[in-house]
Amino acid sequence: MSAKKLKLSYNSPVILTFAAVCLATLILDWITKGFTNRLLFVCYGHASLLDPLTYLRVFSYVFGHASFSHFAGNMTMLLLVGPIVEERYGSWNLCIMMGVTALAGGILNMLFFNTGILGASGIVFMLIILSAFTNMKKGEIPLTLIIIAAIYLGQEIYSGIAVEDNVSHFGHICGGVSGLGFGTWFYKKKFEMMR
Repeated sequence: MSAKKLKLSYNSPVILTFAAVCLATLILDWITKGFTNRLLFVCYGHASLLDPLTYLRVFSYVFGHASFSHFAGNMTMLLLVGPIVEERYGSWNLCIMMGVTALAGGILNMLFFNTGILGASGIVFMLIILSAFTNMKKGEIPLTLIIIAAIYLGQEIYSGIAVEDNVSHFGHICGGVSGLGFGTWFYKKKFEMMR
């Protein structure tokens, strides 16, 4: 009997492509000594609507990261949770959810905050919350969903109020709320179709 050859599988195209773009962005930012992040990947609060790059940055900020440790932290969670979510909801739906989450976080940050927002943390929080919906059954609310929402969102609300750091806790909260919204919508849609 001959042994079967193992081959690599591009098992989660949206998540793997997103991670690759984030890595390329990080390398480009390192080569340019921070210039590309400042120019293309930081969504600034109260940005000028006359600057054409403002409209790009509303989405592109999710690809940029401040450092390798920032990138590694986000990508670890993204690659751990993302493929499960992509398999459950589908690649196209995941693209839409990621785009809407990025847009919501970018616009709200521009309208209400003076600081810039950078990184995929909001997307990661959305994926974490969505992952808790993956095995949801009709008429049940998984305890894991409540615990995850309480821990992650509670921690971010507390940190946003009580801790002064350079982390956009608002971006995390926006991602978590997006995950709750999308998960609830898909849950309702799933069981309406089963009637």
